[in-house]
Amino acid sequence: MFSFIICIIAIGCLILSALKSREKTMLSLQISWKTFKNVLPFILTIIIVIGFLLTFVPGPVITNIIGKKAGFLGVIIAAIFGSILLVPHFIAAPLGGSLLRQGASITSIAAFITTLVMVGIVTAPMESKFMGKKFTLWRNLLSFGFALLIALIMGSVLK
Repeated sequence: MFSFIICIIAIGCLILSALKSREKTMLSLQISWKTFKNVLPFILTIIIVIGFLLTFVPGPVITNIIGKKAGFLGVIIAAIFGSILLVPHFIAAPLGGSLLRQGASITSIAAFITTLVMVGIVTAPMESKFMGKKFTLWRNLLSFGFALLIALIMGSVLK
């Protein structure tokens, strides 16, 4: 239902934009289409890789690595993967849900998704180029620490 409401609002805004300036609206739609075409292969690749991983990695393996039995080490492992991977947020939530259904702990999934959003190992070279190495290092270290804290709080609240 929420997605439906967002779509209605977007369509309404598009109509208002077209009424105000048809040329600018068409230009923005063309830019959006080009961006969509450029991002689509990346997103499809991620979806396919995640699908294969969830299909071929058995639930017990996931439970042993990032489940409740793995304890804090499992949380650290999930946080490291979240720090390294570059996955769009709209894919991370369904992936987290799938991992939960296969035996991952809430704390591990919270660590994974939180570090995915807050820590950027893959993007660090670009960030350090613009923001400086010291800033990038401290931002990532502090973000990793706070992500672990958030995961532990989420795990204790959502038990």
